[in-house]
Amino acid sequence: MSNFEVLSPSKHRELKIRTETGKSYGDNIQYAETHALEFRSIQACYPIFFSKGNNEGEFISVALLGFENNENLFLDDAGWNASYIPMMVQRQPFSIGFQASDEGDKKPIVSIETSSPRISTDSGQSVFDADGNPTEYLNRVMKKLEALHFGHEHNKGFIESLVKYDLLEPFTLKIPLKDNSNNKLVGFYTINEDKLHDLNGTILADLNTNGYLQPIYMALASFSCVTGLIERKNNKMQKEWAEKLDS
Repeated sequence: MSNFEVLSPSKHRELKIRTETGKSYGDNIQYAETHALEFRSIQACYPIFFSKGNNEGEFISVALLGFENNENLFLDDAGWNASYIPMMVQRQPFSIGFQASDEGDKKPIVSIETSSPRISTDSGQSVFDADGNPTEYLNRVMKKLEALHFGHEHNKGFIESLVKYDLLEPFTLKIPLKDNSNNKLVGFYTINEDKLHDLNGTILADLNTNGYLQPIYMALASFSCVTGLIERKNNKMQKEWAEKLDS
């Protein structure tokens, strides 16, 4: 169970964060939540799909990392094997929230997941310096948290437009593997290209003005990454077979 505390120099002066990646740090996840403003970086490595990821059934956009629960095909013995790591992973174990101030507005606060395996007092990146000031590492994290917050706020309008124009459709992805097994990925949504092509010029102009049209096409283009993901799955299976033969 996750436990979060508001980050403070008085309480977390000696805190260090392990920034390595791997299963022991909780990185064996099937997908990572992303947002439209991150699609340019995401689509170079990962397929972008959509999922009803919360209790209200609202859509979120995700970078697909594997075909099964707790499977990240980008993890190997050296860590995370990709040119870009999703920002939702990069920011761990920190999160951003907002707290009401005496003036009535809301100010951002940084929280830390105290149960995270990344937390240490012996090794890793220091969070505060000897004077209790944020280190360069923490300043970089806070910039990422700010970008994430802005991206998720922007993504609300993006998702609303996709739903408004009925552009999301469920799909079944067939996964041909070298063991000749029949595998399918279900439960995700993608852009309906036919409905996208049928949109009139006024709607397309509106999507473009709001910064939504480009990420739509990036999400579509990212489908080409599925081939690489399948190749990673096959390589993982072959490695597991070889290890069994050697044992």
